[in-house]
Order: sequence, then C-alpha cells, then structure tokens
Amino acid sequence: MEVVLLGTGAADGIPNPFCRCATCTDHRERGELRTPTSVLVDGRLLIDPGPEAPRQVTRLGRDLTGLVSVLAGHAHSDHLDPAILMHRGWVTDAPLQVVGPAPVVAWSRQWLDGDQTAISFTTVTAGDSLEVAGYRVSVLAANHEAFGEACCYLIEDGSSALLYATDTGLLPETTLAALVGRRADLVLLEETFGPRTDKGERHLHLATFASTLQHLRAIGFIDEGTRVVAVHLAHDNPPLAQLRAELAELGAEALPDGAVIVLD
Repeated sequence: MEVVLLGTGAADGIPNPFCRCATCTDHRERGELRTPTSVLVDGRLLIDPGPEAPRQVTRLGRDLTGLVSVLAGHAHSDHLDPAILMHRGWVTDAPLQVVGPAPVVAWSRQWLDGDQTAISFTTVTAGDSLEVAGYRVSVLAANHEAFGEACCYLIEDGSSALLYATDTGLLPETTLAALVGRRADLVLLEETFGPRTDKGERHLHLATFASTLQHLRAIGFIDEGTRVVAVHLAHDNPPLAQLRAELAELGAEALPDGAVIVLD
C-alpha cells in the first residue's frame, strides 16, 4: 500500500496568512507549506478531497486518472470540495464511487449534472464494513460533527492496514471496541491544537493525542511496528523542531506535505 500525504494541515493550513505566531513564522521562513489534510492511496483511493486536493496532486507530479473511489469523513469544506466531481466530469465519464456519511453524499450530489451517471454514491454510517476501490473499509464513529455524522476509517488491503482518524476528539468507546483484535501498520491521527486545551473537544491536542495512543496500545491495535503520523496540524502547535521532539516522545512523527509512506 502506497500512502501519499497530499496535505497534513488543518483547515487554514500553516502558515495562516493572517498570522505571525512562532509556528507560522517558522514555516514561512523555512518555505514550508502545510495544506489541508488529504491522502491518496495507491493512486486509486482519494481520502478527504478538500479544495486544494487537485493542486496538491499536481504539485507532486501526479494525476488522478486512475482514481476509482473518493472517501470523505465528513462534510466540512476542508475535507470535501464536491467541485472536484464536476471538474472530473468535464474530462471523463469513467466510473467513480463517492463514499461518506449522509451529509457528504447530499452535498456532493448537488454538484453533478443529471447526466453524470458514472458517479455512484454510497452512504455509510459508523459500524458499516464494505469494499471500496478493492480495500476493506471499516467505518468508525468520530468524536466530531459536520452537519450530521462524521466518520473515521480503517482501510485494509489484506496485507496492510491504515487507520485514518481525522477530524475527531477522543475516540468514542464504540470505535475503540471495534478495533479490538485488529492491528494497524499506519495510523494517521489528527493533532490539531498542540498545547492548547481550551479550544473544544472535537479535535485532539497533544495531551489527548497521547491518551488516544495509550488506549490504542492498550487494546493491541498499535505496537512497536506501527507507524504513527500526526496530521491535521494547526498553528496552535509549536514550531516544527519542538513539535517533532514532543511527538517522538509519544512514538509519533510529523511529516511534510507530499511525504510518501509505503506499507509492505
């Protein structure tokens, strides 16, 4: 499984153009840009295609001609810009499956002309398990809300397993229970707020990120062979060198936009 981190930032990315905090200044001075979190798996599964997804792909010298399915966790605009479906329809009528909770499907349908029948929609809810683009996808409850249900996903290809968990606060008990007896090779876990603990419970900060990893280790879902990458990073986090040091203590890492992870 090849996992391309098209973007690793929160909605406003880093640097936020309206901000001169230490983290935005650090990224600006180093010339590093974090765009909204989005992931491309094996060139055929696009997860959370926000408004920058087409350019994220293009900047990496890639394309989406082999895309089979789109998987969106919720209907906030940084995770889903349905215009990508319309733009695709100007070029090809190859089949494409769009998968997500009810608000994702409802919003996406509004962007299609009536004759774009090549695009099919699959509405999912927490607890579902289905095949998407040749992967077994388990739909997990997120501790988030976006005009309705928000979900996380466990994606398995028979030899590797990826947990995609953003946006979410502390994982619900039902989600942890669904992961018992299973194991991930890669966890992409949001860590939005850094040391800030006063910005709500629908995203993780460093302390709740750490406790989430503790829970996942306790149930055996992650182990020493599991790679954990913090995504959906906002500028509330410390500058990158400090953030990487703090994440390393937790057994996690921060990678740049465009990073490629290959799971055997």
